[in-house]
Amino acid sequence: MESAAARPRPVLDSGSVLPEDPGRAALVARVHHPEADGPCVAAVRGDQVVDLTAIAPTVSDLMERDDAAAVVREADGGHTWRLDALLQAPPGRRDVPHLLAPVDLQVIKAAGVTFARSLLERVIEERTGGDPAQAARVRAHVGQVVGGALDGIRPGSPEADKARELLVAEGLWSQYLEVGIGPDPEVFTKAPVLSAVGTGADIGVLGASVWNNPEPEVVLVVDSGGRVRGATLGNDVNLRDIEGRSALLLSRAKDNNASCAIGPFIRLLDDGFDLDTVRGLDVGLRVDGPDGYVLHGSSSMREISRDVLDLVAAAHGAHHQYPDGFVLFTGTLFAPTEDRQAPGAGFTHEYGDIVRISSPRLGALVNTVLPSERATPWTFGVRALMRNLARRGLL
Repeated sequence: MESAAARPRPVLDSGSVLPEDPGRAALVARVHHPEADGPCVAAVRGDQVVDLTAIAPTVSDLMERDDAAAVVREADGGHTWRLDALLQAPPGRRDVPHLLAPVDLQVIKAAGVTFARSLLERVIEERTGGDPAQAARVRAHVGQVVGGALDGIRPGSPEADKARELLVAEGLWSQYLEVGIGPDPEVFTKAPVLSAVGTGADIGVLGASVWNNPEPEVVLVVDSGGRVRGATLGNDVNLRDIEGRSALLLSRAKDNNASCAIGPFIRLLDDGFDLDTVRGLDVGLRVDGPDGYVLHGSSSMREISRDVLDLVAAAHGAHHQYPDGFVLFTGTLFAPTEDRQAPGAGFTHEYGDIVRISSPRLGALVNTVLPSERATPWTFGVRALMRNLARRGLL
């Protein structure tokens, strides 16, 4: 990767970040407010962002309310900010108002290997031992053997069992195929509570990684009772070389400073945006490199191998509860394979890449890539939040 010394900054405004129908959407934001020296729960209403913290001190509290959408649309609020001003604030500055990730006390969970195309890329990572130079050769072999054998297969079904027998016979069975087409999905904790970054912020890639990519995903927002209350966008940042060496390195590959981006806003479910809408969402990806490089990609929730409610049930139920709710990355279809740095090496990030993840009904999450070691340190945790809210008389 190149130096991050002179990395470009994305230029953001309300027109480039809001969903296509902002007037119909119940949108939840979080704002760092310097006067409060902490976060505010807020509603996005046109070009204004309205503080609702006096009504719901945390987003977790707001998600527990059956009237959350009405509160977001209609409740009297406190301080207001211009959305464009929040979007144009420099990242990492505590002395200026800016957008944060729109979640707070929710546990950040992720489901992996939920799309057949990216499933095969996980197998390729494993077979190469995380060596990008071997990717093209292994990809050709896996594609020749597997072909379309996994297309349209329902995980845990008799058809999945037959595919398993084929792959075992060819010596290609993998732990990734087990969670991709077996009865149980992969669900893991992506990042600590309060550690996610929002739109406009830097997103971190571990400095030791030389083979990595963005993972554009739809993220479900779930309350303490396991009800999906809304959706947003996320970047799960995949370090292919590190996880490819061993799946036991998943935590090192996934959980690093600024390695989880969520936003720009939570869109609450309502009559015009329901779970069937979420099941049909298209997600776009654009990466603009500091050298003029451009990568386009897309993903469709219609191609996911497990229903979103099945993924929620794998995370929450009699076996596991989340009293503050949780958010759930639902996985990605997108796994870039085109060469960038050298023939046969595939795609990897350069520092300074601007990553834009977008969906017409959810808006756009935009971040700039730099080393996790040089991202703004994460210092505002649960203790800091509780002390801040108590000092403001909100607890």
